[in-house]
Amino acid sequence: MNFLSFSRTLAPVLLLLLTLPSKAQLRLDLESGLVLGTNYTDVRIPNQGGTLVDLSKQLSAEPKVFYRARLGYTIANRHTISALYAPLTVRYQGNFDQDINFNNVLFPANQPATAYYKFNSYRLTYRYDFVANDRWRVGAGFTAKIRDADTRFENEVSKANYDNVGFVPLLNFYAAYSPGDRWSVLLEGDALGAKAGRAEDVFLGAVYQASPKLGFKLGYRVVEGGADTDEIYTFTWINYASAGVLLTL
Repeated sequence: MNFLSFSRTLAPVLLLLLTLPSKAQLRLDLESGLVLGTNYTDVRIPNQGGTLVDLSKQLSAEPKVFYRARLGYTIANRHTISALYAPLTVRYQGNFDQDINFNNVLFPANQPATAYYKFNSYRLTYRYDFVANDRWRVGAGFTAKIRDADTRFENEVSKANYDNVGFVPLLNFYAAYSPGDRWSVLLEGDALGAKAGRAEDVFLGAVYQASPKLGFKLGYRVVEGGADTDEIYTFTWINYASAGVLLTL
């Protein structure tokens, strides 16, 4: 799935929302910043017989720019439906200090190698704010996530990859505290754990409301999770320095 096909899927939902009653608010959240690094990126494919390797320890990844966009629609000040597009690919380079069996292809030690860890995310979320006043807004809901993942290794003579597209249900949470008219502290994210894996995407930061229609945010984002199945074992922790623009349309 790419952004174009996701947009076509989302379009009927947005058209339906725009026909709903008044007291509704459309909001665009544009976020960018730097991927600062990964605490770990553990990969073993296949799970039985493959080599367990931590890409963040054996190879190096330079900081890179990321971006994501969320379009949300709030009805009657409490019900919010939003759609998120969050692409991400981290590239690792260097030499493995051991022979690596990745997806039944051998990557010898001490030879230049490159690894790509792609984890694109497409999400549709419903949230209900059970607290909504001048100081606090607190809510929770559900997120339907489409995960578009691909792990690829290559060197001068060999290439191998393992891709996977799947559905992941998540719980959504949101908490904002505004001590004054313009500043607020924001904690929001999606997270859920299960026997076969887990996923967390959490932002913590500050928001400055320059005007009723324009705001800015700055903070830290972490994405963590992975899967442990019969076929694969992959877990990663990615750190972001994040900044964004909030537009009320």
